[in-house]
Amino acid sequence: MTTAQSANQQVISDETMTQQNTKAADKPNMEERQQTEEKVVEEEEPQNKAAAAEEANNNNQGNNIVQGNPSLEARVFEEQQQQQRMEDAGVQNPAEEKPENKVTEEDQAQRMQQQQQQMQDNAQQHDHQQQQQNDEAHHQERIKVENPEKTSEVVSSGMIPKESKESKRSWSTQAGESESQKERRKEDETKGQDSELPKDTWQLCNVTAGPDYIPCLDNEKALKKLRTTGHFEHRERHCPEEPPTCLVPLPDGYKRPIPWPTSRDKIWYHNVPHTKLAEFKGHQNWVKVTGEFLTFPGGGTQFIHGALHYIDFLQRAVPKIGWGKHTRVILDVGCGVASFGGYMFERDVLTMSFAPKDEHEAQVQFALERGIPAISAVMGSKRLPFPSAVFDLIHCARCRVPWHNEGGLLLLELNRLLRPGGYFVWSATPVYQKLKDDVEIWQAMSALTVSMCWDLVTIKRDKLNKIGAAIYRKPSTNDCYDQRKKNFPPMCPNDDDPNAAWSVPLQACMHRVPSEPSIRGSRWPDDWPRRLQKPPYWLNSTQMGIYGKPAPQDFTADYHHWKNVVTVTYIKGLGINWDGVRNVMDMRAVYGGFAAALKDMKVWVVNVVNVDSPDTLPIIFERGLFGIYHDWCESYSTYPRTYDLLHADHLLSKLKTRCKLVPVLAEVDRMLRPGGTFIVRDESSTVGEVEGILKSMHWEVHLTNNNDKQGILSAQKGDWRPETFALSSS
Repeated sequence: MTTAQSANQQVISDETMTQQNTKAADKPNMEERQQTEEKVVEEEEPQNKAAAAEEANNNNQGNNIVQGNPSLEARVFEEQQQQQRMEDAGVQNPAEEKPENKVTEEDQAQRMQQQQQQMQDNAQQHDHQQQQQNDEAHHQERIKVENPEKTSEVVSSGMIPKESKESKRSWSTQAGESESQKERRKEDETKGQDSELPKDTWQLCNVTAGPDYIPCLDNEKALKKLRTTGHFEHRERHCPEEPPTCLVPLPDGYKRPIPWPTSRDKIWYHNVPHTKLAEFKGHQNWVKVTGEFLTFPGGGTQFIHGALHYIDFLQRAVPKIGWGKHTRVILDVGCGVASFGGYMFERDVLTMSFAPKDEHEAQVQFALERGIPAISAVMGSKRLPFPSAVFDLIHCARCRVPWHNEGGLLLLELNRLLRPGGYFVWSATPVYQKLKDDVEIWQAMSALTVSMCWDLVTIKRDKLNKIGAAIYRKPSTNDCYDQRKKNFPPMCPNDDDPNAAWSVPLQACMHRVPSEPSIRGSRWPDDWPRRLQKPPYWLNSTQMGIYGKPAPQDFTADYHHWKNVVTVTYIKGLGINWDGVRNVMDMRAVYGGFAAALKDMKVWVVNVVNVDSPDTLPIIFERGLFGIYHDWCESYSTYPRTYDLLHADHLLSKLKTRCKLVPVLAEVDRMLRPGGTFIVRDESSTVGEVEGILKSMHWEVHLTNNNDKQGILSAQKGDWRPETFALSSS
């Protein structure tokens, strides 16, 4: 664990903006207040709460003498949240020791001696801390001048605290939703827990996939045990029982990636040295081998003359689509090399592209190397890891999915993901060709979509590309459902949770459209970009937010907090070359505030909501951002070396209670590109552990700032790889 930065440290993290305002001489009073507040949390007696509040008020009045001190309310709130962080970290208050743990006279004498020594140290450090406080006061004043619109609370609260206990009762988790859903279907799944172990040496992963190793998709041992592959089970996630602790090798000749936007058109061949796709799809302008580069002309199977022409063709076909305003977040099924999503950025649209890791060699890896969002996934036997009713539009261009089979099982999964009133664009040969198979598929799709109450808005032909597209619209009311003569596809049972999506089997049914005005999905979000900053209409003020305030206020405070952190600390203070940053992941997103703060930068951010955290992913989508559910005790479904920056805010200390830290950081190393940055904000003890493990992987730690019990670390991955291989990694 590292020490605090010296007095001449040029960068003052946002955490110090709050914690430096309390003098060292006040520490005994702080401990007394914490002990009192801990008893309040344990006993929940109103009388004790009032006494603690009065004591906190008296102490704060005595301490509020430093220039730039937060208000009394903010101070008390901060101290309460500090107590919450101690409880989450498993730190026991000495005031709560059990009677049988009484200390001896020798222990008491030792403690008194330690306290006297601490008082002497405090006296020696008083002048030093006073100077820091004066500097901090000037720093806060500068922020107030430069950002007059921000309240004093936002400026002084450098760190949003961890979740309050009360708020956890107000929010479901994806793990809870999905487990309950699987129990209702008589499908149970359990997960073990592992303790933390030290890691002294590293080895290369010894796997068939080599530099392209994705642990949960390349688990050969599990794949051999599959009884069937009829629903593409072999393309789904099958994670190793023990997460890997090996490091993935680099491809021979690997170079630092070409920056965006040049990367959209060409990448280094040796970074993704696969030629099959160029051989199979080169004539369709997917990808070509050009010397030491792989080049992407911007075409696709359905738009060989360029994605932009095709995108504008769809807009002309249905003007109400409104790229970049009405339609902001879309899903591209069977994306290929994701040129469609790559060019959608020019229309201010975010596209989550996905395709399986199959015979179309490394298509998702091509996409990510180009700087385009994508994940490796398949429409198989389980729901995709997204909430219901969050995508404004879903696109399929020759995506090779049998939508009409098995009662429309896979198309009904898209129906779950699509917003009421959202569009489904189907650009495939059955729409415009008259071959026997195409005609049969078209007839089956027509019957299915009618029974699903989808409205066929239009069928348009693109003369340049010689293709056609059918555009459907999902109903925004239940009128059609109620008027159907046949209950096929059937409506889902009332207890079927449409938001349960973590390893939940597919079900061939439809969920009703919300009709209550205050329920999510009952109306369309505001146009982009207004929806980014505005709390969703369905966030109820009577519901407590993640951080203890009414949910809409919590949302707004989180947004201002991350605007401040990103502007003051991340952009100006960590020495990151943001020109080289394109692919970003927030490994523990809450409301998506970190991603929202990066809106004006040339980056995209995938927001990960952990399955054991409050389920806030629908909020993230509602504000025009995107994300995914995941459990960081398992490997993520992406290729190695695909992200420029990973951000973990109070994630790792929580994970340590369920799984080992070393495999998690091995996964971070797998996902991050050489030269990429990892930002960790967490408990000081956890930050110290992380620093040690990263240094053992020869990472360069640029900044470690520990204050009280909180720390921030910024580290850069290097090119180092071990020289020996593990015995077996799968």
